[in-house]
Amino acid sequence: GQSYEIRMLDNRKLGELPEINGKLVKSIFRVVFHDRRLQYTEHQQLEGWRWNRPGDRILDIDIPMSVGIIDPRANPTQLNTVEFLWDPSKRTSVFIQVHCISTEFTLRKHGGEKGVPFRVQIDTFREGDGGDYTEHLHSASCQIKVFKPKGADRKQKTDREKMEKRTPHEKEKYQPSYETTILTEVS
Repeated sequence: GQSYEIRMLDNRKLGELPEINGKLVKSIFRVVFHDRRLQYTEHQQLEGWRWNRPGDRILDIDIPMSVGIIDPRANPTQLNTVEFLWDPSKRTSVFIQVHCISTEFTLRKHGGEKGVPFRVQIDTFREGDGGDYTEHLHSASCQIKVFKPKGADRKQKTDREKMEKRTPHEKEKYQPSYETTILTEVS
């Protein structure tokens, strides 16, 4: 699968949380459903996926591409979750691979229909007194859709053609596309 870089940044204000200076933090990445309707049946959806794709994972870390990650782990029972430790004072980039496409969770599986949006959620924790990483520091997420390579090219082409047909006033309603996405903080 395609690897996507997520750059981990220390976004503390000056003097904020001095107790994590020089310490590692743990980030847990999850691919979850964006639509609330599917969130209610997420467990059944993921079990169905596991049944159809034995031995496969939904989310992996591309370890050779990643920089600054320590002790990366993928729990065999949580196919949509990976975690690692990192030092906020050092450059850290994790490359993730999502191995399922957005149409695998639609009613008709033959393609051509609108795929379901996923969300990549990152929860970061600091080390507690007991040595485990349980003290929540920050959460952020962004919506993603995953296509097969040809499907992604086709989608970009049709989206571009649709935009070209819109009036300048209609185009103002849409945000421009960017090379990078800043993840949205989740409370």
